[in-house]
Amino acid sequence: MGFSDFHGNSDIVRCLRDMLARERLPHALILAGAKGSGKYTLALMLAKAMNCLAPIITDGLPDFCGRCSNCVRIGQSEDLEARFAEAVEARENLREMDKKETRIFVQTHPDVLIIPPDPPQMMNKVDQVRRVIETIYYRPGEAKERVYIFTDSAFMKEAANSLLKVLEEPPEYATIFLLAENPGELLATIRSRCVTFCLGALDSEDIEGYLSKHRPDWNPWQRALVARLCGGAIGRARSFDLAAYLAARSNALTILASALRGNDHSELFKVTESYRPGAEGREKTEQLLRAVYSLLQDLMFLESGAADLIRNTDIQGELKKLAEVTDFEWIASAAQRLAEVERGMRRNLLRSLSLDAFATAMER
Repeated sequence: MGFSDFHGNSDIVRCLRDMLARERLPHALILAGAKGSGKYTLALMLAKAMNCLAPIITDGLPDFCGRCSNCVRIGQSEDLEARFAEAVEARENLREMDKKETRIFVQTHPDVLIIPPDPPQMMNKVDQVRRVIETIYYRPGEAKERVYIFTDSAFMKEAANSLLKVLEEPPEYATIFLLAENPGELLATIRSRCVTFCLGALDSEDIEGYLSKHRPDWNPWQRALVARLCGGAIGRARSFDLAAYLAARSNALTILASALRGNDHSELFKVTESYRPGAEGREKTEQLLRAVYSLLQDLMFLESGAADLIRNTDIQGELKKLAEVTDFEWIASAAQRLAEVERGMRRNLLRSLSLDAFATAMER
């Protein structure tokens, strides 16, 4: 294991390693990029490099061994989804009174704290930031540096304001990572106190080559399609659930066709009725919304005369038929209304009715 295992964005990785070599790594960093672009992986690698007990040099720059006790324990946080699920389950097993006072953290090393957004709102809460404030000014016990990784940029107002206090005067032995798909979601005052590194998208050809080695169960057509759908994010490509996406996209096409082609909504109602309440229904609805966004983006490319940028290349014929009855104004309006459906989900509005309302409101 080492930085050589990080796929893509070599210039940014080299810059960060050079900062480590010169002991000039900022105490507060924003790692920005699409979901699956490697922000969390890179933050953990830097945490290992800062605290490795047997550091090595590769390509003339600092690296980590991956075998010492610090590297191994930090590495136990790599499967964030599994560690997050364990933390949520542990909280659910507490008494009702204790649940309300307990926040979600992931910590496999005493000096490295992972702060994921706290359910059910899935936002960083003030009690999580207070935990950071309570511990950050103590010198690390087993590592060289304390490391804090906020895995999402969604902060509640009070939490964001509390974080500012730490960012203004961070201790010299602590580093804070803020991971963000969109850094603009963070307060300007937070951004001004951090150094931002943006992880760019990889070429489809690079991702296809990666998938040919890591997903041999997919045929060339599937690998090519996923390489375009993942938005240049290698992590998203590796874990892409193609079957679930194709099912969601089929429903998304039904919704868009119902809005664009007539007054018969029988097929629409069959589709939207299947989107039920509960955690499973929420995940299914989120998948559907992502598929609709993907189709709207492809329609925009067709309207712009940039058909070579289309991601859903296997249904280009269907997209062209839909593009014949759309325009930029309709696509922009549909995107805005889709954002309203997302906001409604956070308020627990009935999903099937929200989707019906979206489709009928967008009738031509």
